[in-house]
Amino acid sequence: MYIHVGNNKNVRDKDIIAVLDLDTATLSKTTREFLAVADEEGFVETICNDIPKAAVICELGHNSRILLCPVASSTIKKRYLD
Repeated sequence: MYIHVGNNKNVRDKDIIAVLDLDTATLSKTTREFLAVADEEGFVETICNDIPKAAVICELGHNSRILLCPVASSTIKKRYLD
């Protein structure tokens, strides 16, 4: 099954490793550092034009990616569980 994570981007549910709420996750220094390093190394893909609400850590093929999404993490969770 595929999960819509915003802006016509779908990810297979099996490929999702974690979904982070960026409002709360970025309060942690460790998470901010993780996202900064991932961005520097080219693993982050922004799929929204506005401020992202969630980060979806996923395995796309043989590459790990972090998708910064316009959809709230709670919405992605509901789509995953349905």
